[in-house]
Amino acid sequence: MRTSGRGSEGQKYALTSDEDDSDFWGYVHEAEGFFTPLPDEHGARRVLLEGCFPQGGLLKSVDHVGRRRAVAGNAWFELLDGDGATMGSYFVSEVTVVDVRPSARGAGLVDLTVTLGCEDALPGAERAWDLVRAGRLNRTGMWDEFTAEERRAWLSVALWSREYQRQGKPDAPAGQVFTLDGRQIVDRDTFYCAIGEAINGPGGYFGWNLDALDDCLCGGWGATTPFTLRWDSSAEARVRLVERVPAGGREVALFDLLLEIFEERGVSVSLR
Repeated sequence: MRTSGRGSEGQKYALTSDEDDSDFWGYVHEAEGFFTPLPDEHGARRVLLEGCFPQGGLLKSVDHVGRRRAVAGNAWFELLDGDGATMGSYFVSEVTVVDVRPSARGAGLVDLTVTLGCEDALPGAERAWDLVRAGRLNRTGMWDEFTAEERRAWLSVALWSREYQRQGKPDAPAGQVFTLDGRQIVDRDTFYCAIGEAINGPGGYFGWNLDALDDCLCGGWGATTPFTLRWDSSAEARVRLVERVPAGGREVALFDLLLEIFEERGVSVSLR
């Protein structure tokens, strides 16, 4: 994930070449279509970049719409906060300009229609990014207001915005006690939303699958083992996390497997 740069007022996105950090492609006010479902597994997104002042490799491609040289190449698509600082970024491939028109957003700006590849920009993520941008991600459990699909997107935003939200904050020292609220945990994604916030606060990340959770427990993601996890309303969570998952040649309920992972990594779980 790329996190660098500082934009201008009202510009929510920026593009920079993946091949050359000095090849800045410009700021963008809106990116309609970026957080939409892919047409198929290998399909390209069609995105309208509104209020763009193209520079560098992107500007060169604007001059060749309809021809092979309209392909600008691979880039980092950066999301900016209200002060223009980078909150997080997505790698996008084969950015190709297919149309250019004058923009109503300001003199000298254009609206570019481009196609690009990006598997990581999940539908619903824009809503979570907007909360981060506005500084309104200030209480835990806000993900409970999202749909199941949007919760997966929430987790992706928690991951890609992790460095921005932590602002260099070190891991909590060993021996800490973290409280996991089990009331809103109804499936695996809600567990990851809840554990992320238990460790790292509102919008926090601490894994979004079993392998990622195990990695986070090895350090560098907000907590240092050994620590204690006080799991409130754990009986409710146990009833809901009954999905059978493979583990070492057997199948076990997700709740029980989570307890095993915690124990193996030196986490003392207090079920309450």
